[in-house]
Amino acid sequence: MSLQIREISKYYGSNLVLDAVSLDFKPGEFIALLGPSGSGKTTLLRTIAGLQFAEGGSLLFDGEDITGLDARKRRFGMVFQNYALFEHMTVADNVAFGLKVRDRKSRPSSGEIAKRVENLLEMAQISHLADRYPGQLSGGQRQRVALTRALAIEPRLLLLDEPFSALDARVRKDLRASLRSLQRQVGVGAILVTHDQEEAFELADRIAVMADGRIEQFDTPANLLKNPSSPFVAEFLEGSEAYNHSGAGI
Repeated sequence: MSLQIREISKYYGSNLVLDAVSLDFKPGEFIALLGPSGSGKTTLLRTIAGLQFAEGGSLLFDGEDITGLDARKRRFGMVFQNYALFEHMTVADNVAFGLKVRDRKSRPSSGEIAKRVENLLEMAQISHLADRYPGQLSGGQRQRVALTRALAIEPRLLLLDEPFSALDARVRKDLRASLRSLQRQVGVGAILVTHDQEEAFELADRIAVMADGRIEQFDTPANLLKNPSSPFVAEFLEGSEAYNHSGAGI
């Protein structure tokens, strides 16, 4: 399912934080929004999610104008840095929550919900945690639950707002591999906000490098390294591990 962003602009007071941003995402693609703090990447993700609305431009999903649609009706899955799990619910109940609160017409049967939860927990390699509560889990385990919960509702698009930034380096690396595997198995497109260049280059099919509310370059990881389109992109990527290993700096 494809997403088209057309000339999206957003202000906070008199401050322009998104400056006529336009992007096209292909079905099933994993996209990273990469940039320094204040570049507009989280604001763009929240606008795509329907958590806030732009002052100008439009959003089209599979040809449908969703610009004014509220977040619930967009049917996008969202994963945050802080997990946002229900502490009084078990892992299995957290994952099932989005399915159980659907209206009666679209709600699966209890047996279907249980089966879907079981399958997703197995794919995420956390079946053994089904009966535990969030307070009994490590940070990495909690984020796996949050990701699984977002996928349980069969989202039309998966949105990830710096989901691994609070975790240590080893756990982040393990979770990145799990995320990419799950995303491919489920077959859903994904958009990741990150300031971590290694994370963006490891996960994304294409990366949108952002600065001052604008897209500096939207390209594959390889092309970003070989053919940066501006001095900002070249300088921003120069310190990355991917840059150093690519030979671009030689």
